[in-house]
Amino acid sequence: MKKNKKNSKDNWLWQAFLVTFILSLVFGSISNTVVVKLNMVFAIILLIVIILIGIVFDLIGMSVASADEAPFHAKAAKKHKGAKEAIQLVRNSSKVSNICNDVVGDICGIISGSIGALLSVNISNITNIDVIIVGLIMSAIIASITVGGKAIGKKYASKKWIDIIYFSGSVIHYIHPLKKKSNR
Repeated sequence: MKKNKKNSKDNWLWQAFLVTFILSLVFGSISNTVVVKLNMVFAIILLIVIILIGIVFDLIGMSVASADEAPFHAKAAKKHKGAKEAIQLVRNSSKVSNICNDVVGDICGIISGSIGALLSVNISNITNIDVIIVGLIMSAIIASITVGGKAIGKKYASKKWIDIIYFSGSVIHYIHPLKKKSNR
C-alpha cells in the first residue's frame, strides 16, 4: 500500500515536470515569436495578458487551498452546472493549487520576464536609452504588477473563495464536464 502511494507521488512529480516543460516550451516560443514579429503595442498587450493569467491562476490556487467542499454539495444537489467540478477542485486541492500557483504561475512569471527582456531591447533601440536601464525599469514594473496583483488576489480569494471556485468549476463544466457515473 505504501509503495503504491509513493509511486503515485513520484508519477505526479514527473507529470508536473513534463507538463511544465512542455507548456514552457510552447508558450515561450509562441510569446517570443509574437514579440519579435509584432509591434510594441501587441507585445505589451501580450505581456499584460500573461501577467493577468498568472494572477488569475494564483487566485484560483489560493481559493482551492483554503476551501471547504460543503458549500458546493448544496449546489450539486440542486444540479447547478459546475458544482460537481468545484467539489473535485476542492478534493484535489493540493494538485490544483500546485498546478495553478506553481506550474501556471511560474510559467507566466518566466514568460513575462522574457517578454520584458525582448521589449527592453526594442525600447532601448527606439529611445537610445541604455538597455540595462530599460531592462531594470521593465523588470521592476513587471515584478510590481505581478506581486501587487497576486497580493490583491489573495485578499480577494480569502473572502470570495466560494464564488471563485464555483466559477472555475462552471468554466471546467463547459470545457470538460465530469462524466456521469453509470449504474452498471
